[in-house]
Amino acid sequence: MDFAGAYAPENLKFLMQGLYVTLKVAFFSIIFSFILGALVGTLRYARVPVLSQALAVAVETIRNLPLLLIIFFTRFALPEVGLKMFQNAEYAAIVALTVFEAAMIAEIVRSGLLSIEKGQMEAARSSGLTYVQALWHVILPQALRRMVPPLVSQFISLLKDTSLATVIVLAELMHNMQIVAAKNPNWVIPVFIAGALIYFIVNYVLSLLAKRLEVRQV
Repeated sequence: MDFAGAYAPENLKFLMQGLYVTLKVAFFSIIFSFILGALVGTLRYARVPVLSQALAVAVETIRNLPLLLIIFFTRFALPEVGLKMFQNAEYAAIVALTVFEAAMIAEIVRSGLLSIEKGQMEAARSSGLTYVQALWHVILPQALRRMVPPLVSQFISLLKDTSLATVIVLAELMHNMQIVAAKNPNWVIPVFIAGALIYFIVNYVLSLLAKRLEVRQV
């Protein structure tokens, strides 16, 4: 094993470039999936006729599909029907991760809302608030406190799932690790140790952030 050669400045710089792409894809996927997932989860909780049932079917379908299949579909199938923008691996990865993670987040949000006692909604409505006002001002704030741990756990999973985008040649961290490791057989173990440490540090920071948020919500 050649640690010195594997950790040469140019190799570390290349790995950091991959980390940048990983964080960029994860960042946009987290933002978009949270917005979409929160909307879908809330609509399912509200039990809007027809719409809630349709969303339930969509969520359950997506949750039971492999993420890798969704990535392949987004990157290779959508361009075939005229959506050429998804020939860009970065766009394809963000959309695939957003769709998949939004389905997971929708269930977290719905479960969080359902965990609030029904009496809270009834009390809010009896005080003169509309259903939407009661949901926004009374139910959601309480539910969010209970959602923080599973949401952060899901975001950590999302960040790790970005590594699957290496199959569509997205130049993220895992992709760049493979390129560096392929240059020299003696670099394989050092490079993957470095990659594992990078993933661990980033995810551990997210875990610490989640704990701080939990403490502040108490």
